[in-house]
Amino acid sequence: MSVKIKKLIVSIALPLAVGGVSALVSRSGMEGFNRVVQPPLSPPQWLFPVVWTILFVLMGIASYLVFEAAKDPEENSAITLYIVQLAVNFFWPVFFFRLGLYYFAFLWLVLLWVLILLTVIKFREISKTAAWLMLPYLAWVTFAGYLNLGVALLN
Repeated sequence: MSVKIKKLIVSIALPLAVGGVSALVSRSGMEGFNRVVQPPLSPPQWLFPVVWTILFVLMGIASYLVFEAAKDPEENSAITLYIVQLAVNFFWPVFFFRLGLYYFAFLWLVLLWVLILLTVIKFREISKTAAWLMLPYLAWVTFAGYLNLGVALLN
């Protein structure tokens, strides 16, 4: 399979754009968030944008692999599921940071986790490499769930 560079760039740019716009929309809540009690194992704030950038790039590469390997990209339920989980991902920072709805954000994150798992399963049917590229995202969202619930319980 030859790499189609324009499609790869678009595939990577899409999740980066979703994450970037979501961060811009929710950044006004960061000041208030800096005052909440954090659960144990909370990483430093600078780590979050670094990790999310890496995860969005991995997600983009995974989606590219699936899109290119799928027999009929127009009817690809794996890509549809990927887009849905990306949309759900967009709203979590808004609920958590901007609105401070910590318990609701946790439930939303559980929904996101399930959608990511289903996406990994669907991706695996098309490209095992794509599925592997999504696993760090699933792991990070699992950790984010711990942090989210911790903030909800402590505040």
